[in-house]
Amino acid sequence: MSIPQKNSLVLYRDRPAIVKKTGDRPEIELEDGRTQKVRPKDVALLHSGPLAGFTELTEQEGDLETAWELLGGEGTDIGELADLVYGTFSPATAWAAWQHVDDRLFFTGTPEQVLSRTEDEVEREREARKLKAANRQAWAAFLERARAGTCQHEDAGFLKEVEELALGQKTAGRALKELGRKETAENAHALLLEVGHWDESRNPHPARRSVRALPPSIQIPELPEEDRLDLTHLPAFAIDDAGSDDPDDALSVEGDRLWVHVADVAALVKPDSEADLEARSRGSNLYLPEGAVHMLPAVATRKLGLGLADRSPALSFGLDVNSSGEIENVEVAPSTVQVTRLTYADAEGRLDEDPFNKLCHWAESSEARRTARGAAMIELPEVRIWLEDGRVNIVPLPPLKSRALVREAMLLVGEAVATFAVKNEIPFPFSTQEPPDEREWLDGLAGMFALRRSFKRSKLRSVPGPHDGMGLDIYAQVTSPLRRYLDLVVHQQIRAHLLGVQPLDAQELLERVGAAEAVSDSLRSAERLSRRHWTLVYLKQNLDWKGIGILVDRRRQNGVMLIPELGMDASIYLNSEVPLNTGLQLSIGEVNLPELTAHFNIETA
Repeated sequence: MSIPQKNSLVLYRDRPAIVKKTGDRPEIELEDGRTQKVRPKDVALLHSGPLAGFTELTEQEGDLETAWELLGGEGTDIGELADLVYGTFSPATAWAAWQHVDDRLFFTGTPEQVLSRTEDEVEREREARKLKAANRQAWAAFLERARAGTCQHEDAGFLKEVEELALGQKTAGRALKELGRKETAENAHALLLEVGHWDESRNPHPARRSVRALPPSIQIPELPEEDRLDLTHLPAFAIDDAGSDDPDDALSVEGDRLWVHVADVAALVKPDSEADLEARSRGSNLYLPEGAVHMLPAVATRKLGLGLADRSPALSFGLDVNSSGEIENVEVAPSTVQVTRLTYADAEGRLDEDPFNKLCHWAESSEARRTARGAAMIELPEVRIWLEDGRVNIVPLPPLKSRALVREAMLLVGEAVATFAVKNEIPFPFSTQEPPDEREWLDGLAGMFALRRSFKRSKLRSVPGPHDGMGLDIYAQVTSPLRRYLDLVVHQQIRAHLLGVQPLDAQELLERVGAAEAVSDSLRSAERLSRRHWTLVYLKQNLDWKGIGILVDRRRQNGVMLIPELGMDASIYLNSEVPLNTGLQLSIGEVNLPELTAHFNIETA
């Protein structure tokens, strides 16, 4: 464009400016009084002036719509438009006319070429602006309600973004930002609770950890015909917690032989089948207080769960155990068993009977052997948490001998199967654990708490190695193929060996271990956080709760209290010297569900 003359009105970055000096790089004055040199192409001429100052750019009275109708869709320039709208062309009317072009309702374009919009375009633009204005008004009303801690049905659309942030699906949220809150999942959760869009029953932690909370819906084939060892003559008992719905192991005694029967999942779920790939992607069952989410379809449990039918298919492990609790021989065979289901409490009342008394003897021998090898026998309080009719129930699990009985049987078969794999050169995911760098030897629950904290993580390796925490030289998990994917892989490997077909090689095995471990941390974190969520909901439902907390750790005036009847620990401020393992009477103070924290008060006598 040509260089504008002095005191002309130009457009610079969509705002008015006055040319103060001409030349190759004109100098312009901005609305705030600053001057700036620009290139001629950076400005557009609105009026040649003269314009003495910005105060001359006053509001103008005109007939915009008549001018638009007169143009009838034809093009023009800023001068003609100003004349049509205001009846004159001056710096003030030029600027006023440009603002209409910049508004883009009736006109668009540049000062040199102004385009008139069609009637349909204007109507659509008007409707769009009405909708935008209504949305702005609705947004402002939503923010006002949110600040007041309420919401209405029509706020669901605005709160969807907040929900996505609370569920870990987004990392930013306009609502929180405009409300002056830090954009975190916890703050989003808090807002949803405050306005009543969520209630305390909404557990965001599985979604926040990206774990699937819906069961698989894939098909499972029928059980193939094959020769099975008939062990239905042996009484077999699947012992588990009350409410368990996936019994996948059972125990029998035959003379001096311990039989551990395990659901024969690998008979139906072959390597790389659709069900295998589904289970691999999930890693294991997800156990939440609101219910379990299985890695395999429910039909797999119905077909394979021990004791769910009169006769059950199993992969049975016969262990010859000597008086010292050592395994002298192992037999592995697909079998048919007849299983009775018992709770731990049921089994506890029958420990003096056959075969439970013999199972107890083996369990005691096994535990003594492992303890002599340095096994860490941690006995921290455990609870069962479940929901019923909207209420949270928490029941402590007593340290029953029947639990130790089952635990030791599972460890014995894990040791036996790992040894069986080495002997037969079957690639296996062996479970190993290195000893702690140092152990803090303390008494009581404080000692148990410190010992657990000192543990290193177990690792899965393709070569066997010691498991320090269990006091075993070799070990593999094998007893939960309905619940854990790598137990299923172990069964697939054993079955391949028994059938004389090629098992998975070490590389294929490591790929499956990697896939399972990739989701393991998320699953366990979702379970742990969900249990804490529902424990805090329980406290909010029982604000008069009082109970005993045991001091298990202390750092100056901050202590960690273990609360046995809740199965949780909590930080607490101590204003006096309190020895470890001291029991203190606690009452509930404040519960912050989004932050997963609870403040407890120490009751004084």
